[in-house]
Amino acid sequence: MSSSSLGVAVIGAGMAGRAHAAGYRMATTVYGAGLPDVRLVAIADVNESFARETARRFGYARAETSWQAVADAPDIDVVSVVVANKLHREVVEGLLAAGKHVLCEKPFAPTIADAESMVAAAQATDRQAAVGFTFRRSPAISAIQQLVESGVMGRPLEFHAQYLCDYGSDPKAPMSWRYQGGPGSGALADIGSHIVDTAEYICGPMARVRGTTMTTLITSRFLPAGSAVGHAAADLSDVQQEVENEDVVAFTATFGSGAVATLTASRVARGRPNALGFGLYAEDAAATFDLARPGEFHYYDTTVGGPTAGYRQVLVGPLHPYLSGGLAMDFPGVNYGQNDLFIYQSRAFLEQVSGVPGLTPCPTFEHGLHNLRLLDAVVESHHKQGAEVVVTS
Repeated sequence: MSSSSLGVAVIGAGMAGRAHAAGYRMATTVYGAGLPDVRLVAIADVNESFARETARRFGYARAETSWQAVADAPDIDVVSVVVANKLHREVVEGLLAAGKHVLCEKPFAPTIADAESMVAAAQATDRQAAVGFTFRRSPAISAIQQLVESGVMGRPLEFHAQYLCDYGSDPKAPMSWRYQGGPGSGALADIGSHIVDTAEYICGPMARVRGTTMTTLITSRFLPAGSAVGHAAADLSDVQQEVENEDVVAFTATFGSGAVATLTASRVARGRPNALGFGLYAEDAAATFDLARPGEFHYYDTTVGGPTAGYRQVLVGPLHPYLSGGLAMDFPGVNYGQNDLFIYQSRAFLEQVSGVPGLTPCPTFEHGLHNLRLLDAVVESHHKQGAEVVVTS
């Protein structure tokens, strides 16, 4: 790695891959000076047209059609891995062996064994290795987390969260890797992993899960006739395949602190394209968040009594995490969106790599393994007809 610059690449040119590509492009425009120059080197995807278009769109120097080309490139130092979950281990371990710093998208790996191998590979190098849980970069969610950490809300008692999407609600949506793999690799891994991580980010580690139900409501899908990107519609072939994982998952959990949680994830919630929300209820206060209104949260405590007591709207601004220096116009009432979270994540990882103090570091591979073990406990509860399962460390 050059001390004067960092060459970055993204493997995967789909929806989330584009978000990573844009994040690196904007990373030097937020917060203070100190980062080395960032060179936008390559986008890699097995579909060459996707790679070329993403490289063109976000200003990367070239397109590649294999992860090996990225691993072998001497001008690349930092790589985001944003491909199908089942490919993570091979790609991540190959990049680490080649001396690259790696930011791997969630869910971390398809199996515990794969995740443990990836952790060992990272521990055997001096490279930075992290997992992308972007909602930890939400100014509103982070503001609530800081209120909990400060003690002002008292001990958390209840946490209720849902992540509802509708990308799978159309039976004519094409078959993709998202619908393949056994129970737990569907809505739970794809979007449930986010609410599990958000719950632990705010309330601390979960100790036990129970009551899991998993349901597949659209049981078969047609293969696409050609290539498809992300959740986009595509022309369908006449070949139909069985859906192998869940459309909806719900379960309850107990945190190590004794607090309790209910969590639900769905990919077939018609009309709810990207609806993450939660309510936190603590001894002395409460807070709610809705991703449809990302620049605010609602807060309740007993400082206001009488007929005007109740929840109050808190507009997130420069006094809250990430926004001071994180927006071109970092003025109270000027909002941000989910794409900005990828910018903050990219900036944080580049700071880790270059040793520049600043943002909270990205979660480690060990944390990715923990998240996977928690999801595995949820699946085990499902297989045991909802019985309580202890989350292993």
